[in-house]
Amino acid sequence: MSSILSVSQLNKYVAFKLKSDVKLKGLCVKGEISNFGINYKSGHAYFTIKDDQSCIKAVMFSSCVEKLKCEPKDGMSVIVTGNVELYEAGGTYQIIATDITALGSGLLHMQIEMIKDKLIKQGVFDESAKKPIPLFPRKIAVVSSLTGAALQDILNIIHRRFPICTVGLYHSQVQGENAVNNICESLKKADEGDFDTIILARGGGSLEDLMPFNSEAVAVAVHECRTPIITAIGHETDTTLADYASDLRAPTPSAAAEIATPDRTELCSAIDSLTDHLKKAYETKIDKLLSDVEKLASEIRHHSPENKLEMYDQRTADLSARLGKAINNSISRRESMFDKTAGTLNALSPFNVLSRGYSIVMKDDTTVNSADCLNNGDRITIRFYSSEVSADISDITRKEELNDEL
Repeated sequence: MSSILSVSQLNKYVAFKLKSDVKLKGLCVKGEISNFGINYKSGHAYFTIKDDQSCIKAVMFSSCVEKLKCEPKDGMSVIVTGNVELYEAGGTYQIIATDITALGSGLLHMQIEMIKDKLIKQGVFDESAKKPIPLFPRKIAVVSSLTGAALQDILNIIHRRFPICTVGLYHSQVQGENAVNNICESLKKADEGDFDTIILARGGGSLEDLMPFNSEAVAVAVHECRTPIITAIGHETDTTLADYASDLRAPTPSAAAEIATPDRTELCSAIDSLTDHLKKAYETKIDKLLSDVEKLASEIRHHSPENKLEMYDQRTADLSARLGKAINNSISRRESMFDKTAGTLNALSPFNVLSRGYSIVMKDDTTVNSADCLNNGDRITIRFYSSEVSADISDITRKEELNDEL
């Protein structure tokens, strides 16, 4: 009969067996991380490694956590390196992890994220550094593989949309060991040329194929280009660090060519429309100016010296006519008054009385009004209407004597 052990004794024995097994030291376990977390007090990491059938607990002490090259996340496929030991208090075995390495695309994504964080801190992706893409480029540089289909798509679209634009080609490897250096050198040459826009492009591919465009060197080279740059790398769903660093990302190489150039058909239509608007605006402006000129000419005529002279001449003529009429009226009135006065004077004139048979007696050129003014022997003149005679006074008969005779 075997000996009876306590729970603690059994756990100690199993723990000893696990620690003494060389195969369980420094082993590597492949699986997927879940429930990853770091204790904020101790800094130790606790997580689970699982596959589609089983799982195992794992712990990583803070001294090893600080040395990790990537941040583990749930769902990440990894290889965990460590020792298998028994946690005696809980009676469960676990892996005491010393390192965590991401597998396949997971590792690539982690590398990309690390580079991305570094470039963000350096300001490589800042929106304020983005340059506007010229609307009407004279020359466009294309950095791509000369044997790729992406280049032909770009050339065909540029020629169709904006044939007056000159295209400069800069060959570069777009994948492989030398791709990063090739891309950086070609970008530098294109940037030194007299180009309005640069298109950096390649066709689709796996994440591994696109890794040169996720390198720090290429992203920095794109950022440092003085010429506005459009990137079109991979498929529409692919976004690389070079895309973040560029002035504008296009979903495909064909789209990059369309973004970089205006459509001549649309331009011609726009020019026709603008021509019509300009013509109408010109005609409207001319009509307004002619109206303004007519108004000003009218004001000038109204205020001109010639117009004032004509007005004064007309006024002078009117005043002259009124003055002439007034003078004629005055003369007519005075002639009428004269005739009336003359008639009155004529009626009272002594000569008019003489014409009725009367006469005037004069002595020494003085009218004799009474016989008392005469003496016998005086020489008098008797004036008739049409003649006069002289006589000497020989006899004077007084008025009372005549009355006595009567």
